[in-house]
Amino acid sequence: MITQSQMFCHRSQIPCTAVAVIGLATMIGCAGSAAPSHQASQQAIDHMIEQYIQSHPEVIEQSLQTLEAKREAEEKTRQKAALATKQNELLNDPGSPVSGNLSGNVTLVEFFDYRCGFCKRAAGAVTQLQQEDPRVRIVYKDLPILGEASELAAKAALASKTQGKHQAFHEALLASKGDMTKDTILAVAGEVGLDTKKLDADMQSPDLQTIIDRNRALAKDLGISGTPGFIVGSELVPGALDLKGLKELIARAGHGK
Repeated sequence: MITQSQMFCHRSQIPCTAVAVIGLATMIGCAGSAAPSHQASQQAIDHMIEQYIQSHPEVIEQSLQTLEAKREAEEKTRQKAALATKQNELLNDPGSPVSGNLSGNVTLVEFFDYRCGFCKRAAGAVTQLQQEDPRVRIVYKDLPILGEASELAAKAALASKTQGKHQAFHEALLASKGDMTKDTILAVAGEVGLDTKKLDADMQSPDLQTIIDRNRALAKDLGISGTPGFIVGSELVPGALDLKGLKELIARAGHGK
């Protein structure tokens, strides 16, 4: 898989690709002009292309890199357009838990999975951000992509909203280690002061599955296929971010202090 740093390196090689392609086109053009059209055959041109590629195999790699860069740019453009049309679903879905300054003028949206190691890694930074920046409002989008245990944890967290302890439970679930089963999830719930019997009953509500399905549909529309994914305004950044990265994302969105 091409990393972000590799993509930057690939972009710097695009001029080389252009030169190679121009050279190839020139060869084909010369072949066509060197003989009457009725003598030029597709077979001869194909052979000439094959010979050139064999002599310059880097042309294939550079061309693929150029294509990948082009597709990435097109995807970012499509993604920004989708973000612009989905702001209400991102910011104001009543089913999505919210923390930080509920009236804050900077909203950070996070798509996450409780069993995702990268989400666990970023959790401390998200908590610290809302402690340090009083403007920040956090919207949590449960996106369980790692199986039934992830979905069970998501339903438990969403159900905890009725007892007013979502944030404490959310942070405790992300800090937990080991497998997530119903017993371990309820044990964590008990540790943060939740009524586990009520939570167990509330977890059965079909409304919770509706919220999760809505998040999945939204993630698909935005091109989010993994977790975590952070959004501020019209910018989406996939992958774990530390506190510095989160602050930079907010600044890029025009919310610098």
